[in-house]
Amino acid sequence: MVEELVQRMLNGELRSLARLITLVEGGGEEVPQIMRLIHPYTGRAYCIGVTGPLGVGKSTLVDGLTSLLRGKGLSVGIVAVDPSSPFSGGAILGDRIRMQRHALDKGVFIRSVATRGSSGGLSRSSRGVVKLLDAFGKDIIIVETVGVGQTELDIVEIADTTVVVLMPHTGDAVQTMKAGLLEIGDIMVVNKADWGGAEYLVSELEAVLRQNQRESWWQVPVLATQANNNVGIDALLGEIERHAKALEETGQLSLRRREQRKKEFIRVMEQTIRDRVLDLIVKDEGMAAFLKSVEKGELDPYSASLEALGGLSWEPRRR
Repeated sequence: MVEELVQRMLNGELRSLARLITLVEGGGEEVPQIMRLIHPYTGRAYCIGVTGPLGVGKSTLVDGLTSLLRGKGLSVGIVAVDPSSPFSGGAILGDRIRMQRHALDKGVFIRSVATRGSSGGLSRSSRGVVKLLDAFGKDIIIVETVGVGQTELDIVEIADTTVVVLMPHTGDAVQTMKAGLLEIGDIMVVNKADWGGAEYLVSELEAVLRQNQRESWWQVPVLATQANNNVGIDALLGEIERHAKALEETGQLSLRRREQRKKEFIRVMEQTIRDRVLDLIVKDEGMAAFLKSVEKGELDPYSASLEALGGLSWEPRRR
C-alpha cells in the first residue's frame, strides 16, 4: 500500500500526499519505508522557517509571503505547527481556518501538524512532512513554528533561511530573545511596526546584531513590517532571496544541509534507541527487574542503566 501511495503522490495526487502526511504524523512502522522511498526525490525545495513568540503575526506574514511567491509562479507548501489538543492530541488550529484566500489555489498546500508534546517549536513529524512536500514538487516550503517563546530553536535543523518575528510592547524583547532566538535568526522582523516603540526595538536589535555578528558573509538585517496592512512583506521576501543567494554563493547552503542531515540522523537514532529500551522494559524480565530496583531505591539510576545496557544485544529490528 505504501509503495502505491508514494507513487501516486509523486505523480501529483493530492489525496495520496495527504494520506502519507497522516501516516507520518502517526509515527507508525510505515514511516521508515516512506522516508526511504521519497529520499531520491528530496533536496530540491527551499525551506523558510518563521518563528517567534505567540501573537506577533507569524501566520499573517506567511500569508503575505505566500501571495508574493505565487505571484512569481512558485508553488508553496506550508507546514503550520500548532499546539496539541489536550483531549485529541491533534492540532488545535486546523489548516481550514488559516489563510483562507489560498484554500482553493492548487499551487498552495497547507497542513497543520500538532506538536504532540514536543518542545523546540516543531513536532517530531514536521521534518517528515517537509520531505513529503519537497518530494511532491513544491518549490518553497514555509514552516511556521508553534510560538512558545525561547525554546523554538529546532527550526534551524530544517530551514535554509530562518525568519524571527518580534513585535513592540512585549517587555524587553532583546533581553528575552538573547536566550536563543537572536542566535538563530537569519532575518529579524519587527511586525506591527505601526505600534509605538517599534522604531526603538528595530534600532536596539540592529545594535545588538552588529556587536554579535555570527557570520562574516552575512549581516542579519532587521525589517519593520505591518503584515495586516501588507506593508514590508515585499522587502522581507527580497531579504529572503538575498540570503538564499548568499548561501549558494558561499557554499553555506550545502554545509547547512549536511549539518541538518547529521543532526536528523542522531535524533532518529536517539528516538529509535529510546523506543526499543521502553519496549524492552515491558518485555524483558531482566530490564523490568532493574526498573523495580530503581523504583524501590535499591539501585541508583546510573548504575542500573550501565548494568542494563551492558547486557543488551543490539540487533536490528525486523519489520
